Amino acid sequence: MTTLAFTNGRMLTDNGFETNLSVLVEDGRIIAVVPGEPPKGAEVVDLAGRTLVPGFIDTQVNGGGDVLFNDEPTVDGLRRIANAHRKYGTTGLLPTLISDDVDVMRRAIDATRDALAQGVPGVLGVHLEGPYLNAARKGVHDPSKFHTPDAAELDLVASLGTAGITLVTLAPERFDAATLRALAQRGVIIAAGHTAATYEQLRDGFANGITGVTHLFNAMTPMNSREPGAVGAALENPDAWCGLIVDGYHVHDASLRVAIAARPRGKMMLVTDAMPPVGGEREAFSLYGVEMICRDGQCTTADGTLAGSALDMASAVRNTVQRLRLPLEEACRMASQYPAQFIGLGGELGRIAPGYRADLVVLDDDLNVQGTWIAGQ
Repeated sequence: MTTLAFTNGRMLTDNGFETNLSVLVEDGRIIAVVPGEPPKGAEVVDLAGRTLVPGFIDTQVNGGGDVLFNDEPTVDGLRRIANAHRKYGTTGLLPTLISDDVDVMRRAIDATRDALAQGVPGVLGVHLEGPYLNAARKGVHDPSKFHTPDAAELDLVASLGTAGITLVTLAPERFDAATLRALAQRGVIIAAGHTAATYEQLRDGFANGITGVTHLFNAMTPMNSREPGAVGAALENPDAWCGLIVDGYHVHDASLRVAIAARPRGKMMLVTDAMPPVGGEREAFSLYGVEMICRDGQCTTADGTLAGSALDMASAVRNTVQRLRLPLEEACRMASQYPAQFIGLGGELGRIAPGYRADLVVLDDDLNVQGTWIAGQ
């Protein structure tokens, strides 16, 4: 068996950035991180002083490569979306279905199951963002799609089972505690989002199976002096993971810096909320038959409502370093290790360590992606 050896660079290990190491890969996994030169006979990847980091994991990807998942819930659509994001360092993602009809949900879950069975590189599962949301915080979602699921629909939501990850974004105020607990017990990861929940309602949701918050600050009740809201409940909970869209449009940089400072290290993760223009050729796309325009990295409707983003994960990492003034080490962990832990894959993805899948990204000094490997390929 051929050993692939990454050497002559700066590697992000559990100890931080280190040099004079070789990362050895066999059969798609990291078998060792050793000091000095690689063993004789290894196939060498000379990093030439560049930086090797764990592959990025994005839990909220609506589209890419001119494909919107809602419009192409197929294996080919997923392959094109994953390929588009891979060039920006994303080696694992959850294709995200914006609130839609049950038939589209079924097709999206079936396509995800088939993509996982076929080993489509980068696809880890599915994210259903709605349709169990609150119209008061709908964002760009179509409220005519919103409803309360019956037992059969909950079976559909959980039907991917152990084949892959299922993440559902919902408004907790629309669910009773028993339903939330039942979903969580079936392996579904639950995040709060597009919600008008009070502080107390989200706190109760956290007690009954909700483990994360989708795009903190956006489409949720804000934190005020006498009503902490969903934002306050999320910031207070030391166990909740929070997704952050660091694009300069969704949230003010100062708000992001304050939120990060308020939380335990390891619970803030980067997401893109990416739309079809990422890795594509067109600036415009259609959602629910309405044209959306992306200009200067911002996607909106004609009336200015934010419609996802044109953000890629490499840019999110750069923005976290340059705009939020976090160390590169932490920015990279927010794009890899922390989201892996959130979706229950922290023992397999998100670190450069023995036993981990060899999902790796090479960055130059300007934090541009120079190469990606998924399972050593």
